[in-house]
Amino acid sequence: MPVFKTPFNGYSVKFSPFYESRLAVATAQNFGILGNGRVHVLDLSPAAPALTELVAFDTADGVYDLAWSESHDSLLIAAVADGSVKIYDTALPPTANPIRSLHEHTREVHSADYNPTRRDSFITSSWDDTVKLWTVDRPTSVRTFKEHAYCVYNATWNPRHSDVFCSASGDCTLRIWDVREMGSTMIIPAHEFEILACDWNKYDDCLIASASVDKSIKIWDVRNYRVPIAVLNGHGYAVRKVKFSPHKRNLLASCSYDMTVCLWDFMVEDALVGRYDHHTEFAVGVDMSVLVEGLLASTGWDELVYVWQQGMDPRAV
Repeated sequence: MPVFKTPFNGYSVKFSPFYESRLAVATAQNFGILGNGRVHVLDLSPAAPALTELVAFDTADGVYDLAWSESHDSLLIAAVADGSVKIYDTALPPTANPIRSLHEHTREVHSADYNPTRRDSFITSSWDDTVKLWTVDRPTSVRTFKEHAYCVYNATWNPRHSDVFCSASGDCTLRIWDVREMGSTMIIPAHEFEILACDWNKYDDCLIASASVDKSIKIWDVRNYRVPIAVLNGHGYAVRKVKFSPHKRNLLASCSYDMTVCLWDFMVEDALVGRYDHHTEFAVGVDMSVLVEGLLASTGWDELVYVWQQGMDPRAV
């Protein structure tokens, strides 16, 4: 299956919502601690299974996450370690990019997510303990959400309700927000250790997955969140990202510092339905294609990007 070697350590990978063969990768030098970053836009060649670079954008600091625009097929949002949020137009040459650089976060920006229903706005989360709401055409943020007591590692829009998002923090809570309300509408003490990621189910907008340093993934129903509806154990170290399938209600993917990517069916007793151990360093980025069912991508600190079909060996040529 196709593999791409990045000069820096991989941090995040995202399939394009417009082109089934396109994906973007966020990378950072020196494991993101100090040094430059680069955004790669890759194309999956259907003729020969290969990943080719369409364009790359260099940054002075590491890039931790990416989000494709849901309204413009060439726009890409980057979350950068210097606290900036950069907007790239992949149709323009690197010299004309970024088309906008937004400097409001006071610490590293760790996640970016584009609103899938409203399509004009996006959120970013940061180690400055805040989440910010932006629109593409405004030079300043629309609003800042500050309640978490520690780094906000991830914030994700609800797939159906355009005003609702969730956030995952090192303060061990998940919070649900409605941008029309003053404060968070729900606080879930989801884990006893830092929560690194969260995602909404794409078929049931009341279900959220949380992933933690405690090595577990928990599935929560916001209608009754006193106990999780499922606890998924199987990773050997902290779970870095979690992603619900865009095609199957009960399926989700995760990646971990144990160097594996796992697939889970949270409705069955033996929930672990797939384990891929193709990375040789921390696996920190995973995504599932919206346009091609069963197509997965991952990246990690081994400077490799893999794209493969569920059930196949990512390393198979």
